[in-house]
Amino acid sequence: MFRKLKEYRLFIGFFVVFSIITISAFYVVLKPKKTLPIYNPSDVNPEMVDSTIQYVALDHTIADFSFTNQNGKTITQKDYEGKIYVADFFFTTCRSICPKMTNNMTWLQNQIKNNPKVMLLSHSVTPEIDSVSVLKKYALEKGVIDSKWNLVTGNKKDIYFIARKSYLAVKTGKPSEMYDMVHTENFVLVDSKRRVRGFYDGTNLDGPTEPGIKNVKQLLEDINFLCSEKE
Repeated sequence: MFRKLKEYRLFIGFFVVFSIITISAFYVVLKPKKTLPIYNPSDVNPEMVDSTIQYVALDHTIADFSFTNQNGKTITQKDYEGKIYVADFFFTTCRSICPKMTNNMTWLQNQIKNNPKVMLLSHSVTPEIDSVSVLKKYALEKGVIDSKWNLVTGNKKDIYFIARKSYLAVKTGKPSEMYDMVHTENFVLVDSKRRVRGFYDGTNLDGPTEPGIKNVKQLLEDINFLCSEKE
């Protein structure tokens, strides 16, 4: 019997190697390829989309903007040109969801601080309170890296407009509520072409989530995917 095995050892070895290669090839071919959707207003819960843009099914991008950051510098879309970035909406006096969101954004900043392709953008929804000096104090307390993360203030209507009509991040309600308080836990992932690629629970770093909702660590995975994605 051992003599027989010796005679066929080359054949057995070849068969084992061939089987491993074949199984691996099938796994690679059949394994679902990761993709990230490109969100347009028609793809999102209608409650999150202003009625004037609910019909838009293609080519939705973040509108041009101009705000002032924690250093008194004017920040526009040009500062984010060609960048992948994460946007959110907060206010410095918030004591409910904002502290968790800011802590998680700080964690995210530390993960992407050496990646030149990625930036962060936080909009104050109480710009009448969050002046440049207030934002600067807050930024210093939270360890904000100025080159990676802008905390911005500006015209309240402009901030609320972009939250609802560009980032699709906040329940809109009636047209008369367009400029009512913006309060959302959403982190919004934007790609280098200014397209919305995902929504994430900014209060949840790595805990379990409901179907269709992702946490911040999953956001980091998606950022890394976009960084490697061929345009």
